[in-house]
Amino acid sequence: MAKRGFRARYARERSKRASIRRNVMNLSLPVLLSSLFQRLVAIVDIFLVGGLGAAAIAATGLGQLLVFVTMTVFWGLATGTTVVIAHLRGAGQRREARRAAFAASLACAGMTAAASALGWFFSDDLAAFLGARDDVLHLAAGYTRLVFLYLAFTTGLNILSAIMHGIGNTRTPMQAIILVNILHVLIAWPLIYGKLGLPAMGVTGAAIAINASEAIGFLYLLVQALRLDYIRIGRPDTGLMGRIWRVGWPVALERIAQQGGQLFYSKFIIGYGTAAYAAHQIGLSIESLSFMPGAGMGIAAATLMGQALGAKKYRRARISHREALRLAVIVMGTMAAVFLTVPGPLIGLFTRDPAVIENGIVFLRLVAFAQVPLALSFVYAGSLRGTGDTFYVFLVTLGVMWGVRVFLSWVASDWCHLSLYAVWGVFVIDWYVRAAAFWWRYRQRDLHAVII
Repeated sequence: MAKRGFRARYARERSKRASIRRNVMNLSLPVLLSSLFQRLVAIVDIFLVGGLGAAAIAATGLGQLLVFVTMTVFWGLATGTTVVIAHLRGAGQRREARRAAFAASLACAGMTAAASALGWFFSDDLAAFLGARDDVLHLAAGYTRLVFLYLAFTTGLNILSAIMHGIGNTRTPMQAIILVNILHVLIAWPLIYGKLGLPAMGVTGAAIAINASEAIGFLYLLVQALRLDYIRIGRPDTGLMGRIWRVGWPVALERIAQQGGQLFYSKFIIGYGTAAYAAHQIGLSIESLSFMPGAGMGIAAATLMGQALGAKKYRRARISHREALRLAVIVMGTMAAVFLTVPGPLIGLFTRDPAVIENGIVFLRLVAFAQVPLALSFVYAGSLRGTGDTFYVFLVTLGVMWGVRVFLSWVASDWCHLSLYAVWGVFVIDWYVRAAAFWWRYRQRDLHAVII
């Protein structure tokens, strides 16, 4: 009798794990593809301008970096929105979730207006501060100003996707970003090189293509959000906005710390020359194809954790985390093997410059050793955000980015005058330290005590 009871419990446990695994896959796969295709917009820009030379690659990469830095606050808002809406939906408070979505959308609109103005007026100064040479600075100016002028489409895509992720609908944002990618390629190639009777606009043409494609993607998501009744238009709810910001502001600071440190890290790389920075940018573009699965699993972990805690299903929250972690490690470990074995052909897809290819091969082989700790970091940080523990994630990011990556890069490049490869090696050390810190915190976290 006891044996039959044990078998029945074991069967139920296996069934529950299989169900959660399917939920993780159903949520994370569209997020993975969305993140991948969102990143592909930037990668395609680098790929398409590659025929214009190393200066064009560096200018486009620099412009993208400045936009990423600006998006830090919006990512904080997006994370707060996803977590709060996930908790409300898990608790069955659908009406409150729709009101939270509207409050977040209004906040996003106001922040975008301020960011667009600052980006338009100060992007050239930032590029010069980072040490861009005259050939790169001239090309980056037109690209960056146009992208900032129409930043609303980028931030709009971001916040509407966050709303849908919190609800558990990850397919619609995926459809939108696939649409953006298709349109981007169709528009960018003729504008950059003057095909199909259009003028050859070079790097500026790449910026116009991004703006036009993201505008259409934003409109698609907005129509779907209103049609599916995800947003309730009315008086802004300051209480719900406060809850979103309590979760989101540490994420904003985390991203500021991350991207601010990345700016200084890029400054060290630029110091080794245009070919070095071009190789760095191409390597990051390729490497992003591997960390997108980890990022997708991290978003899925945050959503499932938030929904499970909102419904007070604590065991389900733990199992969801473990399943997301397992899948992330498998995928990113596989990509690490690819980077180690065939880096040359991957770099060769973007450029024929021998110096860029030589440096890029070393970069990809180095970051191969960071793939598993990257997977751990993404999922553990995602689960911690789902519990509302965003301040700790911010503190770790701040301490490791500036105390490890920036400080050690400064020591390696400016003080010890070591090679470019030593500065790249610091990147790997960074992610091992983060993975350990996030793992420790999650092990200490009492899910029963979580209040958002």
